[in-house]
Amino acid sequence: MSHHYSLIDKFIINFDYAVNTLAGNNPVTERPNPAVDINENELTQTEKKLSAALMRINHAGEVSAQGLYQGQALTAKLPDIKKQMEHAAIEENDHLEWCKNRCHELDSQTSTLSPFWYMGSFMLGAIAGKMGDKWSLGFVAETEHQVVKHLDEHLKHIPDQDHKSREILKQMREDELNHAKLAESSGAVKLPLPIKAAMSLTSKIMTKTTFYV
Repeated sequence: MSHHYSLIDKFIINFDYAVNTLAGNNPVTERPNPAVDINENELTQTEKKLSAALMRINHAGEVSAQGLYQGQALTAKLPDIKKQMEHAAIEENDHLEWCKNRCHELDSQTSTLSPFWYMGSFMLGAIAGKMGDKWSLGFVAETEHQVVKHLDEHLKHIPDQDHKSREILKQMREDELNHAKLAESSGAVKLPLPIKAAMSLTSKIMTKTTFYV
């Protein structure tokens, strides 16, 4: 049975989702944390600080992904595309939970700028959805490919002894690549170079800022 929500209803639903995203209370899948069976190795303070900063960046990236997916789901025209966005968002909740827990294990916290990253991505997603489902999927594919590149860099820089963080990032990379391929197979258009460049610049600003805050 389909539901027809008013603009106010949609605002309340999305506001509630945003609050739960930032609080880490959104639904997750039944998948276990990839690092659950890995013993914690002794890390130096420098190694711990680096790992925490990288996991904080990845958590912020997942917050942004939630905003993007929810913005797109709000304005997506085709029901199957909307469901695809919502399913991907639930898988991204796994990443949120894993990164948040790892930050806490490393005696750190997630970014205090997370609300800003969410809202900016939500607006981008809503605009992309309005442009049409193929464009919306194009933003998903490009976003996920850029995330994979960031994860590849992080896997190079994570301290060798930090096997727990490494396993989490490896599983995240696999999921993000699958999301990109799914978007492309569903009809995603290839974004123009200026849009890709703008997205990359925004991502770099977020990464540099979140490393410290």
